[in-house]
Amino acid sequence: MSADSIHVELDPASELVNPFARPVGPAAIVIFGAAGDLTKRKLIPALCNLSSDNLLAPEFAILGIGRTALDTASYRERVAEDIQKYATHEIAPEVSKALVERVHYLAGDFNDPKTYEGIRAQLAEFDKKHGTRGNHLYYLSTAPEHFAGIVEQLGAAGLVTEKDGQWRRVIVEKPFGHDLDSAIELNAKLRTVLRESQIYRIDHYLGKETVQNILVFRFANGMFEPVWNRQYIDNVQITVAESLGVEGRGGYYDTAGALRDMVPNHLLQLLALVAMEPPTSFEAEAVREEKAKVLRAIQPLSPERVLTDTVRGQYGEGYTDGKKVAAYRSEDRVPPKSNTETFVAMKLSVDNWRFADVPFYLRTGKRMARRVSEIAIQFRRPPLLLFRNTPVEHLSRNVLVIRVQPDEGITLRFGAKIPGPSVRMSNVAMDFRYKDHFKQAPSTGYETLIYDCIKGDPTLFQRADMVEMGWGIVKPMLEVWGALPPRNFPNYSSGTWGPKEADELLDRDGRKWRKIEE
Repeated sequence: MSADSIHVELDPASELVNPFARPVGPAAIVIFGAAGDLTKRKLIPALCNLSSDNLLAPEFAILGIGRTALDTASYRERVAEDIQKYATHEIAPEVSKALVERVHYLAGDFNDPKTYEGIRAQLAEFDKKHGTRGNHLYYLSTAPEHFAGIVEQLGAAGLVTEKDGQWRRVIVEKPFGHDLDSAIELNAKLRTVLRESQIYRIDHYLGKETVQNILVFRFANGMFEPVWNRQYIDNVQITVAESLGVEGRGGYYDTAGALRDMVPNHLLQLLALVAMEPPTSFEAEAVREEKAKVLRAIQPLSPERVLTDTVRGQYGEGYTDGKKVAAYRSEDRVPPKSNTETFVAMKLSVDNWRFADVPFYLRTGKRMARRVSEIAIQFRRPPLLLFRNTPVEHLSRNVLVIRVQPDEGITLRFGAKIPGPSVRMSNVAMDFRYKDHFKQAPSTGYETLIYDCIKGDPTLFQRADMVEMGWGIVKPMLEVWGALPPRNFPNYSSGTWGPKEADELLDRDGRKWRKIEE
């Protein structure tokens, strides 16, 4: 195969070929932070998967920008090693080779105008050598304090000006600000250089197949949409749990915490997908506007409700996978008296016609019993009257569970009669697993997002107002928790499902967290 192309021909019967998606057009990707963890663990493997699926155009190139002193040859060696180490499945040698030969590297300071002169020269060479036609995607895989500065430098160098049909887009990684004021400020700075249509605020959770499938599941199946409302749904539980601790990221994590790290983006995006109204089409703005309406409908938390309807926790020592693990305050680069939360639970209310009076319970944390992300829709119990003369003493709720990770799929739990002469019931499950049905190779979650950005489809990316609304929802929690430091940290053991206060949050409503099987 020619080294000039990464458009690899595969067997049409291959499981990796998508018969419906088409290759994106010519483009050059500039990755700021190219020597970092995200690039080697997620971005490069994602680009490999896109290449394997024939979804990248032959006119394609990658320019890595980093402060690490490397040249292109040594960086290519790193990339080749990273593909071997972090690829989600076996990559054909010709695919890997072709991708590596399209990778270039430029060492430089993000704040130095000379770096951007080098970028301009390299991109001009790409246009001539690889036919990228002036289409440039800038991926900010850096610490958040560099976001605004990089965009300002790109603007000053004329690298984001669109003309003659060329497009210029910027992907901004999370965290997008650390509170409402900083998010508003960052949005303002980006929009002094870029149009909103050029800004792609990424949330990798929205690249996961199961998350995207929520829209198809809800709106393409006539049996579910009629019962997707307050008349039939009792409560919704969203759990995003990790069994790992901070894993060497104590310095960053202690300035963020579970609330900032997970709720304004991941959890609220999942909530919006569950609660949104049917969009008029799958066009980007139609979908994003319906999600924005949900965020606007979430009842603001008063300081009093923060005290009653939210819970924070911090893990102590305990056991994970049978091994003893340290408390958060003993982790590297974490202050010994840190009050940063590693667990958050809350009760939110969506004040609209569809979900009024249906509580949404959200929880997320580190060092929990297992790694799992799921959405559990718990339906109302039917009347017991019919069963009054049978051994059935109570009726369980039907539960629809959408598993986001790690075992992607959907389970519906319902009651069935136990065989025998008397009427006895047991809960059974209908279970669908992506890996069993579609036989697809694993992905990083970034493939769809990178593909959509090159294609110019912002459906799965957050608008400025959505980011600000997310921070606005958690602002009362940040303020109250900042004014009232916790007195009982650590308050849950590693390897458990969080502090007892999280259970009490639901107990007061006569409910319980769904038991997640090991």
